[in-house]
Amino acid sequence: MSKYRSLRSANSKFSILIEKRTLWVTLILFILCIVVMLISTGIGSLYISPLGVIKAILGRGEPMEQVVVEKLRLPRIVIATLIGASLAVAGAILQGVIRNPLASPDVTGITEGASLGAVLFMFIFGGTVSIHWMPLAAIGGALLMAALLYILSWKHGVEPLRLILVGIGLSAAVKAISYMFIISGPLILAQRSLVFMSGSIYGTSWDKDVLTLLPWVAILLPITWLQARNVNIQALGDDVASGAGASVQKQRLFLIFLSVALAGSAVAIGGAIAFIGLMAPHMARKLVGSSFGSVLPVSALLGALILLVADLAARTVFLPRDVPAGVLTAAIGAPFFIYLLYRNRNRY
Repeated sequence: MSKYRSLRSANSKFSILIEKRTLWVTLILFILCIVVMLISTGIGSLYISPLGVIKAILGRGEPMEQVVVEKLRLPRIVIATLIGASLAVAGAILQGVIRNPLASPDVTGITEGASLGAVLFMFIFGGTVSIHWMPLAAIGGALLMAALLYILSWKHGVEPLRLILVGIGLSAAVKAISYMFIISGPLILAQRSLVFMSGSIYGTSWDKDVLTLLPWVAILLPITWLQARNVNIQALGDDVASGAGASVQKQRLFLIFLSVALAGSAVAIGGAIAFIGLMAPHMARKLVGSSFGSVLPVSALLGALILLVADLAARTVFLPRDVPAGVLTAAIGAPFFIYLLYRNRNRY
């Protein structure tokens, strides 16, 4: 029996082979993601059963429960799902292109570049310009950071270890610049920016946050999935990829742009949430192998699950405080990063 299932369009102009194991893992993770979303939406100072949450979403719940679900909790759950998926896929792209298991938007400094762009947006415009433009500012900061990273890491090519080390150094420098702008600005900006830098999705809304991020995710994720073959070729190394007829540098730049755009747009809304882009792709490869066409959907769902669970714990375990979700992802991700360093010690 074949391990793969063929998906074809009606006119047979488009077809793709998907491993059956990937289909099952994706389906299980999707169902688990829906279950966690329902449970998380119902937990809070006012407990609402999963059935009550479903009724409220369909507009048939109790008036009070419907207001709590639709206005307060559901936007936060949706934005956690979108941000987690975006950061996970951004990390998966970087790990495939750079061919380094330690690569992720936060480790290489791209997250800090996006944070600086968002902080500058708040510092310069201060509410005079629509918040819908902030993803562009964050992506601009992330692109600048990626360009600096690539230039400073170049020495007869870009070695993975040098890129990681330069990224860690740039990340620290850019974070210091961000804090300089924070402390030199008005108090209200400092409060907003400090919460932003810690990675929080507290107080999200449909129009300001969900509808701002949703178009970026809806456009960039399908484009990324269509680039799965190019990521697989990049992972083979420059010599093999060139021998296969690939335009290595053009593909690499475009893939890095996709990673930067996904990470930048996510950071613009959720702040500097760390280590999801590092952890989720590793977990995905353990489940479905190294093919990027399989890693992408599984990484996206795992990233969403990680942030959903982290946010649920952040707002319930430490009551009455609502701890930023980024604090918990960092607490989990830092030991994971140390473990990866130890496991790959002979490589470096």
